[in-house]
Amino acid sequence: MSEVKSDMVLDTRGMSCPLPVLKTKRALEGLHEGQVLEVIASDRTVESDIAELLLRMGHELVGVRDDGPGVTFFIRKR
Repeated sequence: MSEVKSDMVLDTRGMSCPLPVLKTKRALEGLHEGQVLEVIASDRTVESDIAELLLRMGHELVGVRDDGPGVTFFIRKR
């Protein structure tokens, strides 16, 4: 994956679902269309929940980086 520049970083490490998803939703509401949110998560179960959130809200997943014990999502607000 080429480097994606994020406009905001949301660190949810140490949080369990549903908190990372709720915080992601709230952070996206504060961004302008076209801006990118970087979400860092340690709870691997959040992957499917983030995908469902983006499908429901219509935002675009522009990248995912597997950081070993965690995962980082790059989401463009639409």
